[in-house]
Amino acid sequence: MKSTQLEEQLRTLPTSPGVYLFKDEQGKVIYVGKAANLSNRVRSYFGASSSLSSKVQQLVLRLRELEFVITGSEQEALILECNFIKKYHPRYNVSLKDDKTFPYLKVAINEDWPGIYITRHFKDDGAKYFGPFASAGSVRKTLKLIKKIFPFRSCNKSINNSDRRPCLDYYIHRCLGPCIGAVSKQEYQEVINQVILFLEGKQELVLHDLRNKMRAAAQQSQFEKAALIRDQIQAIERVIEGQRIAITLKGEQDVIALAQDEKQAYVELFSVRNNKLVGRDHFIMEGAHDEKPDQIMTNFVQQYYGSASFIPSVVLLQYPVSEIPVLSEWLKQRKGNSVKVQAPQRGAKRKLVNMVAENADKGLLLAKAKQANLEVITAGLQELQDRLSLPRVPLRIEGYDISDIRGVLAVGSMVVLEKGLPRLNLYRRFHIKMITGADDYAMIQEILRRRFKRGVAGEGSWAVMPDLILIDGGKGHLNAALEVRQELGIDSISMASLAKENEDIFVPGKPGPVDIPRDSPALHILQRARDEAHRFAISYHQKLRRKEGIASILDNIPGIGPKRKRALIKQFGSIEAIKKASIEEIGQIESLTSTIAQKVKQYL
Repeated sequence: MKSTQLEEQLRTLPTSPGVYLFKDEQGKVIYVGKAANLSNRVRSYFGASSSLSSKVQQLVLRLRELEFVITGSEQEALILECNFIKKYHPRYNVSLKDDKTFPYLKVAINEDWPGIYITRHFKDDGAKYFGPFASAGSVRKTLKLIKKIFPFRSCNKSINNSDRRPCLDYYIHRCLGPCIGAVSKQEYQEVINQVILFLEGKQELVLHDLRNKMRAAAQQSQFEKAALIRDQIQAIERVIEGQRIAITLKGEQDVIALAQDEKQAYVELFSVRNNKLVGRDHFIMEGAHDEKPDQIMTNFVQQYYGSASFIPSVVLLQYPVSEIPVLSEWLKQRKGNSVKVQAPQRGAKRKLVNMVAENADKGLLLAKAKQANLEVITAGLQELQDRLSLPRVPLRIEGYDISDIRGVLAVGSMVVLEKGLPRLNLYRRFHIKMITGADDYAMIQEILRRRFKRGVAGEGSWAVMPDLILIDGGKGHLNAALEVRQELGIDSISMASLAKENEDIFVPGKPGPVDIPRDSPALHILQRARDEAHRFAISYHQKLRRKEGIASILDNIPGIGPKRKRALIKQFGSIEAIKKASIEEIGQIESLTSTIAQKVKQYL
């Protein structure tokens, strides 16, 4: 039922186009909508309840106050609606998940020596932006690709041509070396222009330019330069080959399709330029419960292109939306040229839409599986806190293990699980230095001392302390670790050990193992940490054994000392590879003469 106050507010509604805002009893905006006729649209929410979706019924029950803003046209209403949704994040609107933090790729053409960076702020500062991307992973993948192909600078140092030495990127042909004055501004700008064309999907123009430069370099006998350009051309051609799709369409299109369940919608977006898939990303739309697909698609188009750095000439949609003329006009205003919004029903365009829709279906299934897995992990971490009597949920678990053969080439490993998932970049390896002979307890103590002395001293990433330390081993291993904990004064860190034989879990203060069911998510998390630590330690130990085996054979060759031995191992990696190498290839190593190379070959 409508309150008297709300009825009075409804009487004031005009028949003009505009935007309306619904508020709850705390005055919080819970829904934003637009309308060609404000009076008709808002009054439609108060019809017979049987004609309203459950979502709208819940919305009306919470509605206590409304506001409206009259606009000059539907296009103005659409723009204002987008702005209000971004500002208020209303509970009952369908909205892009985390839309405030979408990253962009920024080409800083407003700088003297443009760099290319990842940013989360889209500004009108003269730079060129590409995006938004759905995640930092998406944009990092794109940046990594173009960095492999184009030699632009990745540093942010001030360029004044006065540096005495360039960085490693210069020597591996990933940068032209502006810091040492190895390239002119014009030459460097040409590379940046190529990057922009590549990101716009105009790779053929880049190839045409590079082929001309390769021919010119060859004619001037600059064969090394010509070879580098040839490699660049081949890299771009491989990218293009991987982008080609079976459906032939000229021009530039964005293709949008979605799949939804009772909680969310999974929107797939393909960027197709002249029969090439130059970009692909997916987005999660929240608040999609009880919403029709065409309305979700309309909301996505509004919110995505409201902050997009580029708008194509054609936008192909899976579902026909009721506001195509309004959307087309709005996109035209943003782009500066006409934009066609279509929901094709047949032909090549429909085939392309169907392909994107299939990807959306599979993507939603994968997203749900990941979400279910995260829910299981979250429950497992909570169970770990309860069963091990931990002071807090173990969001960061560090696992430790030792690998050796009777004390020979002993190594230790540290792995990190954050929120139950491996963080590979935080894994660390230790070469045991202080212990001789087979003494696992002393080795565990050595690596824990080395790790936590750095942690107590606040050294970089070492300063982040775990919620739980897990030792691969039994009660004895745990007791050895506890001695180090007491010695370093880090008693606030919880410890446990997991023995392989019976999967027994030991904690301080309990004589026997902790009872955790075999099928428990809590046990699975500990097993994952233990197994990762074991795998990481074993792989490092095997690597050292291989190097030791190579070294022992090379030690018997006359003229091969420690320096030449290291150079051979670094260059070839195995005895088999050295055997297969020619005398000329072995002789190319800086510290080896042709005579020594011949001795190596003859001996092996």
